[in-house]
Amino acid sequence: MRKSAPGAHATPTIQVIERMFSLIDVLASREEAMSLKEISERTGLHPSTTHRILNDLASGRFVDRPEAGNYRLGMRLLELGNLVKGRLNVRDAALLPMRELHKLIQQPVNLSMRQGDEIVYIERAYSERSGMQVVRAIGGRAPLHLTSTGKLFLAADETQRVRAYATRTGLAGHTRNSITQLPQLERELAKARQYGIARDNEELELGVRCMAAGIYDDQSRLVAGLSISAPADRLDEGWLSKLQATANEISAALGHKAP
Repeated sequence: MRKSAPGAHATPTIQVIERMFSLIDVLASREEAMSLKEISERTGLHPSTTHRILNDLASGRFVDRPEAGNYRLGMRLLELGNLVKGRLNVRDAALLPMRELHKLIQQPVNLSMRQGDEIVYIERAYSERSGMQVVRAIGGRAPLHLTSTGKLFLAADETQRVRAYATRTGLAGHTRNSITQLPQLERELAKARQYGIARDNEELELGVRCMAAGIYDDQSRLVAGLSISAPADRLDEGWLSKLQATANEISAALGHKAP
């Protein structure tokens, strides 16, 4: 396998992926749609090869066909780009406030976002002195209904979407405290809407309790959750105001204006 010079872009080892990158780069160079012939000429690929790869990209919405024989970049790339941008912006805005909150409470502080029916942990501030083993590493996932942040996202959904989630997932539990019945979950979400805070009472892991507050962007959309994890017998209600203040600080950095 050929090695790249330091700082250089590595060449993909799979030929079709290299060709796919070339096609996307060519499409990105123009705002308007391009013909198959022009794309083929600019990439140096045979028209039949170009056509086959573009059709595969179109099936995944990475490429659009506004009319027969013409192609442009698709909406899927915009969706993915916005997702990455949102994560990076949230993480950048959250990192220092999270560390400051951790210094105050000496317990793990977690930043997580929704992906489908799960949350994914994208940052954490913690130390060994917290006395608690980290339950989920950065990049780890957990079901929405078993986590404090996940409940915030479910609480932001309409009733029909919550019920559809319950049907899809079956509300599977992880511990004896897990909420596995829809009426109980709906009551829990009603409290989260009322108070703007959600909790995990040893529902994901026995011996661990969490509280979470939402982080909002400049359009007042819930984009992430900030949570505190602690041993079940050491979660301090006095941390709640500090958690909310930190979440509000991060939201303000994203352009959110509190009502």
